[in-house]
Amino acid sequence: MNQALKSALTNFSIRGNELCWGDMALSELARKHGTPLYIYCERIIQNKQQLLRNLLSENLHIYYAVKANPNPDILKIMGNFYDGFDVASAGELKRVLDAGFPAEVISFAGPGKSREELRCAIHEEIGCISVESQQEFEHIVQICSDVGKKASVSLRINPDFDLSGSGMKMGGGSKQFGVDTEKAPAILAAMADEPCINFKGIHIFAGSQNLHSEALLSGFENILKYAASLQQQIGIPIQWINMGGGFGIPYFAHEHELDLEFLGKGLDNLLKQYSSLLGYPKFILELGRYLVGECGVYLTEILYKKTSKEHIFLIMDGGMHHHLAASGNLGQSLARRPMPLTVVNRQNFPVEKVHVVGPLCTPLDTFGFVEIPRAEAGDIIGVFQSGAYGFSASPQLFLSHPAPKEVVIPV
Repeated sequence: MNQALKSALTNFSIRGNELCWGDMALSELARKHGTPLYIYCERIIQNKQQLLRNLLSENLHIYYAVKANPNPDILKIMGNFYDGFDVASAGELKRVLDAGFPAEVISFAGPGKSREELRCAIHEEIGCISVESQQEFEHIVQICSDVGKKASVSLRINPDFDLSGSGMKMGGGSKQFGVDTEKAPAILAAMADEPCINFKGIHIFAGSQNLHSEALLSGFENILKYAASLQQQIGIPIQWINMGGGFGIPYFAHEHELDLEFLGKGLDNLLKQYSSLLGYPKFILELGRYLVGECGVYLTEILYKKTSKEHIFLIMDGGMHHHLAASGNLGQSLARRPMPLTVVNRQNFPVEKVHVVGPLCTPLDTFGFVEIPRAEAGDIIGVFQSGAYGFSASPQLFLSHPAPKEVVIPV
């Protein structure tokens, strides 16, 4: 049983042989808008927001990580549902402002912010800049002095622990992210003494794409323990603690959904335990793929069906240049774990084992050797869990094919 596909399909219905979103067949959407096509279903985003608000502590502020999907229409939805935005470039910052949201709900993280990006963030008076090195702090002080403004900052810390079971580890050991724990007190003291700096708190992001509630809780507990110890050591109030995120969604056949109810109860207990000890700071989670990953489907038409030495190949009009993650070239091992996909207009058909490949002149352009409903040229393949790190995380200039379209399907 492909658990990831099973999880993804719970958001859709089947009418005859057609996979549908509400009253609309996905193949009809493909014909209407043309392929390759990303569709994003607003109702799925709304359902996830309601689930999070029901199961997570009301003391948690949720920021949307724009890197997951910076589509302007998605940003407008997320800004109405959540408490702020985490950006990783001046370009993302501009997208949030252009979507109509105030600068004070924006935090800016990333290990390599240029002076111009810092100048932009300070000029716009954003809510917080996550400082990730001594040199970056010095740049901020100099810019503030030059323009006569104060900057609100937090210190991103590279913890001594990582987040076990994560798809990507963002903390522990030597990392480009944040400052090491032994260097943090000196930088925090300098921040507190600098009149042009409004020190807000700390930022720790230990890992991402984690489906293990126990591991996430352990990671959050480590963050809160560290914050309490640090505050006692430096004697400086910590107004907010950005605990990162790391919530994952199932991409591969063996993966199950995150137990959000268990995680929510455990996290609520931790916040109650540490809130008074830390002086009731603002607790922040920054989530990206967990908020939007499941809302997206990548639709692509089969151009050709061919056989080579008894292997069947379905050649699509879309591929790795539009959806790098589905090709296994964004951190996954495709040979073992293709993303969930199916033939959206051939539900209830007999299945066959095929190679699903794109149109590019490279063997890297494959979505896997998979068992899916028997298909022919003209049928539509749907790749699920495609709402995050799809369109904007792919090498669309490669071989100069046209970009895929993006369509938000309203509630």
